[in-house]
Amino acid sequence: QVQLVESGGGLVQTGGSLRLSCAVSGRALSTYAIGWFRQAPGKDREFVAAIARSGYTSYADSVKGRFTVSRDNALNTVFLQMNSLKPEDTAVYYCAARMAFLNVASTSGYASWGSGTQVTVSS
Repeated sequence: QVQLVESGGGLVQTGGSLRLSCAVSGRALSTYAIGWFRQAPGKDREFVAAIARSGYTSYADSVKGRFTVSRDNALNTVFLQMNSLKPEDTAVYYCAARMAFLNVASTSGYASWGSGTQVTVSS
C-alpha cells in the first residue's frame, strides 16, 4: 500500500510562489503516475496537474504557464512549483497515485491520496 504526504503549503501574497512536495512511501515512486488536485471550501475537488512515470505532464488550463510539476524518483518525491499565485488558487492541495496515465483529470482511478496541505493566497 502506498502512502502520500503533502507539505509546503502556507500563506502567500498575490503574485508569490510556493513549492509543494508529495512524499511517497510504501512502494517506489517510479511505479506510479502522480496527480495534484485542489479543493476550495464549498467546491468540488478539481484537477491541477499530473506527471506520468515517463515524466510526461498534463495541466489544467487555469494553471498552465504558472505551475510546474516534477518528480525525483531517487527522493520518492513529486513537486508542484506554483508561481504567480492568485487568490483563486486558495484551496487544500492533494496528491494522489495511480498506475496508468489515463483520464488523469478525473479523481477516479487514483489508488491512494494524501491528507492535503492548505494554500492561502491573500489579495
